[in-house]
Amino acid sequence: MIKECKICGISDPKTLNYLLNYPHPPKYIGFICNYEKSPRYVEIDKLKKLLEINKKNSMFVAVLVKPNNDILEKIKDLKFDYYQIYDLEPEQIQNIKIKYNKKIISAFTVQNFKDVQKYKLYKEVSDIYLFDSKGYEKSLSFEHSLIKDIKFDKEVMLAGNIQINDNLENYNNIADIIDISGGVESSGLKDISKIKTFLDKIKNIKK
Repeated sequence: MIKECKICGISDPKTLNYLLNYPHPPKYIGFICNYEKSPRYVEIDKLKKLLEINKKNSMFVAVLVKPNNDILEKIKDLKFDYYQIYDLEPEQIQNIKIKYNKKIISAFTVQNFKDVQKYKLYKEVSDIYLFDSKGYEKSLSFEHSLIKDIKFDKEVMLAGNIQINDNLENYNNIADIIDISGGVESSGLKDISKIKTFLDKIKNIKK
């Protein structure tokens, strides 16, 4: 059952202000912290400035692909509630969770059922499971039926080429949280009108 949403890849103050002040803002807002290949990547000085804002009722998520100590130290004092981590072993994530006292979204890129089953190794370190498509920034999709019938012990976040024209209710029996990025963009930039449409759809699903 869809309970919340995340809008990811925020990189400018105008969009961030809009999200935080919307009547029903997203619970989670994501920032690309170290994946420089992504057009949504935010370099550290800009990120610090961007996050000097009142979060109000939203939670900030640091999106990290195989993070090293350098980036972890640079963001440790920023207003992040969650670290969304790709491509680290459970033991490495556990060390990060303890050292920086952050909640963890364990992110899995999915191509087949074997990829989905990796979540079992991350039960002890995860607060949320995220199932995403292969390719990170490429807005690909994966076969959602791969996770449909699994009884997860944590909330499930679903990402990967989700569009505002999708019938979002189709995800109700798959995920708890919908994660969107490219689906609320036009020409590679966040589109306020698409964000509004998406947030209104989420609100209607939650009624």
